[in-house]
Amino acid sequence: MKIIDLTHTIAENMPVYPGTEGPKLTTANTYETDGFKETLLKMYSHTGTHMDPPAHLYSHGKTLDRFPASHFEGRAFTVDCTALCRGDRITMDMIDMQTASSADYLLFNTGWSKYWGKKEYFGKYPCVTGEVIDYIKESGKKGIGLDTIGLDPIEDENLTLHKRLFENDNVVVIENLTNLKSITGISCWFCCLPIKYENSDGSPVRAIAAVDRGV
Repeated sequence: MKIIDLTHTIAENMPVYPGTEGPKLTTANTYETDGFKETLLKMYSHTGTHMDPPAHLYSHGKTLDRFPASHFEGRAFTVDCTALCRGDRITMDMIDMQTASSADYLLFNTGWSKYWGKKEYFGKYPCVTGEVIDYIKESGKKGIGLDTIGLDPIEDENLTLHKRLFENDNVVVIENLTNLKSITGISCWFCCLPIKYENSDGSPVRAIAAVDRGV
């Protein structure tokens, strides 16, 4: 079995959503002074590769700490969207429904992670249609994951797709994934564990996939 890391490293100079302060990693204790090293982390809950629960948009929505741990793993299928152009939409006819039907998570490889750290990352990345959102919302999926900074187009300040998806109180979104090309077009085991803190509206995750070594 081969483990693939789908997570961006958190760093002070990393991309963050427009209007959000970047993370701060401050050395609080040093080997020289204290005999050990400890870092003070200061960052928003939606920093880096992270997860959104319904509570991100709705005051009555489910928080991440209320989800069972089993929700954060399962079978995933990654849809190849790399042929799309800037601003294109990901439609239902791009999804292999025979494979997708048995997946707990649908992931979408737009190829946009190649722009990580560049201004283009905040441009017109491909987004799913409302029809895709409805399919995920109504088919019992655990969640949706993308290699872009948002589920909604960057210019949609109303977060229309988020709100539509979170009408289902038992689904999550994972944003800023990377290395999806390694699992595109196949079904694999997927795990994305958030930090468990009280009333969690979101959290960075360590997202991984496990595939046969021959893949």
